[in-house]
Amino acid sequence: MSRSLAAYLLACALLANPFGAGPLRAQDISSAAPSAQFVVGEIRIEGLQRISEGTVFNYLPINIGDALDSRRLAEGIRALYGTGFFKDVELRRDGGVLIVAVLERPTIESFEVKGNKDIKTEDLERSLRNVGLSSGKTFDQSVLDEVRQYLTEQYFSRGKYAVKVDARADEVPGNKVKVAINITEGKRARIQQINITGNHAFTDEELLKPFELNTPNWLSWYKQDDRYAKEALSGDIEKLRSYYMDRGYADFAVSSSQVAIGPEKDEIYITLNVHEGEVYRISQVRLSGEMVVPESELRRLVMIQAGDLYSLRRVTQSTEAMTLRLGLDGYAFAKVDAVPQIDPNTKQLSLALVVDPGHRVYVRRINFNGATSVNDVVFRREMRQLEGSCLSNAAVERSKQRIQRLPFIQKVDVETTPVPGTPDLVDVDFKIEEGLPGQFGGGIGYSESQSFILNGNIVHSNFLGTGERVALELNSGSYTKSYDLSHTNPFVTLDGIGRTTNLAYRKVTQLTSDSSDFSTETWLTGMDFSFPLSEYQSLRLGSSWQSVELATTIYSSQQFQDWVQANGSPYEKESGAYEILGTEYQVFELNLGWGYDSRDRLLFPTRGAIHQLSLSATPPGSDIEYYLASYNFKQFIQLPYLSWMPLSFGSRISYGAAFGDTTALPPQRNFFVGGPGTVRGFEESHLGPRDSLGNPYGGDFAITGQIEAILPMPEKFKNSARISLFYDFGQVAYLGDTQFTDKGGFPLEYDFDWNHFRTSVGVGVEWLAPLGLFRFSYAVPLTFRRGTELTYGDELKGFQFSIGNAF
Repeated sequence: MSRSLAAYLLACALLANPFGAGPLRAQDISSAAPSAQFVVGEIRIEGLQRISEGTVFNYLPINIGDALDSRRLAEGIRALYGTGFFKDVELRRDGGVLIVAVLERPTIESFEVKGNKDIKTEDLERSLRNVGLSSGKTFDQSVLDEVRQYLTEQYFSRGKYAVKVDARADEVPGNKVKVAINITEGKRARIQQINITGNHAFTDEELLKPFELNTPNWLSWYKQDDRYAKEALSGDIEKLRSYYMDRGYADFAVSSSQVAIGPEKDEIYITLNVHEGEVYRISQVRLSGEMVVPESELRRLVMIQAGDLYSLRRVTQSTEAMTLRLGLDGYAFAKVDAVPQIDPNTKQLSLALVVDPGHRVYVRRINFNGATSVNDVVFRREMRQLEGSCLSNAAVERSKQRIQRLPFIQKVDVETTPVPGTPDLVDVDFKIEEGLPGQFGGGIGYSESQSFILNGNIVHSNFLGTGERVALELNSGSYTKSYDLSHTNPFVTLDGIGRTTNLAYRKVTQLTSDSSDFSTETWLTGMDFSFPLSEYQSLRLGSSWQSVELATTIYSSQQFQDWVQANGSPYEKESGAYEILGTEYQVFELNLGWGYDSRDRLLFPTRGAIHQLSLSATPPGSDIEYYLASYNFKQFIQLPYLSWMPLSFGSRISYGAAFGDTTALPPQRNFFVGGPGTVRGFEESHLGPRDSLGNPYGGDFAITGQIEAILPMPEKFKNSARISLFYDFGQVAYLGDTQFTDKGGFPLEYDFDWNHFRTSVGVGVEWLAPLGLFRFSYAVPLTFRRGTELTYGDELKGFQFSIGNAF
């Protein structure tokens, strides 16, 4: 007898027999035919333990007085089962009484997970709690079975194929269960071998080099590249395909791929079978489709020509460049399809690039979501994509980059959303995650040059939501006291002219921690204006007034004594047992600068470049006459097959000189090299000229440079921390007339010499914390000078750090 017929007869018997008590279960309801009815005079609930009758009546779609048939009964049972509260449900009739008999699902008395190491217990319990597996919840065996499968898949994704997940529920009195999940993780499977068969033109080593997956090596503990992942293998197969198709093999194919697991489930063997095919050359490149942009412009973007070897990479670059060009004219959803036609007889390939521009798209609205403490105008003035204008993917991307470069923004995502019913309109939605806008407080910092520093500061880069920066910094170190108040408005005008004003007082008792006796006291006030020249370039004009007092003693170095006695307004006075030699002067310093900045972020960038050229000078006739010039650049690049490890290289060149009656640069304006920020691995500020007492004096010409390989970081730390391998080089020289001597008192020249460069290699760590940017490094000097009885040697220092810098 079929289930449909059984359900029908059972329902009819229930309704037709006014004195009997016939049950109706959910499993008996698959199809119900109309039958006789009876009117419910009373409803009685049986079998409840924890759940109240009111809850059942609330879900039961049957009321007293209703006329029931098989369809209404089926609805009632489905409704009660749908609550998830009951393991079994019966509907019985006793005269005019409808009896609802239920068997409640048990509740979970306790829940325990054992044996897990790869997945934290807290994370595991949180995920299981979301699906209803926790103490006090209703137990469902099907959910437990799904969890067992889910955990197995999670461990499979971590390369542990020998995992065993035992999930059981033990019944205890009171209709309760104890749920226990015991996990035996087993060993992590590692890739033991990757084989490629069918290759003749290239060796296995050449083909496997760009692969993400690899056999165990000395970096596998960090890169985790010896763990199998299906997604990673798919990516490597695509890299293999690209390797061949970039070298002319247009009909290359991966015939099959096999992944085998060893008997102990801790070894994985991968085999890729390939068909190389033939090498093809381009016979012609045709452009077809709707040319909304002049064909001559699009053809200039084609990077592969007749006679060239076929290259999928160059074809892709061509279609992407053409698509971007169409996007500049508002065809944001344009497509350029490459259609190759292969002639096996001639080993030539005809390539057609088909242009489908689609609709020209306009921006209806630009929305900023997620930022609550920033005024809307702060974001809108960074926009290069405007509302009401054609959608330009390049302008949207540049707008995203400009917002992301704001110091108080952590992360930016952008999405273009079509307006329903209007094919030529979109909304541009920016999802913005705010970072720390600044800092307020105080603390203890440390730097190599100033030792311990006490500081108090108020630094806010988004003052009152305006995007303006206000800073009050108070620092008191072993050799420095400074008080600095500044205000920066990056948009004084709608054209992007910025202005910075500052007022500062600084008193420095030593230029470095090992400097000879020399102190400076400076009052400074200044104002700078920045003018945008283009999207990436700006010009800076400004000036500052400084009142400076320099003082030393007769026991200090000869260089310091000579400078204060020959420049400014010299004076001599007694101070206890010391005779003070000093000078005072006031200068009006003019500043000129040019900058180019295309970095994707201000902190922890991975793309773009920065170039800065600056010139400062005092007008002729000033108390002190000098000029300073510097050029600084840094470039970030990503090499093919090494996009996971961006590289950066940069350098800084600085030069200064006195003119007129001034004998030399003021000592505090000399350049110092060595330590964090210049050449790591050497004592900070200790490279270059030494004064007559053998202490660092600095120079008037300096070159430093760094080459860094930026190591990959987990996604959640990419915007707050960085680890890099570096190569530093640099040297400082003195090209002026100041005289220096060695330990024996013999004349010593510090002219610039390529052979005097110092180099080092090491690892650096940067971490952005609420107190500021923490920098740590360990370096090994490669080239350095050893001291003798008559000459000074370099002072080396492997581990260096600085903490407590304001941002």
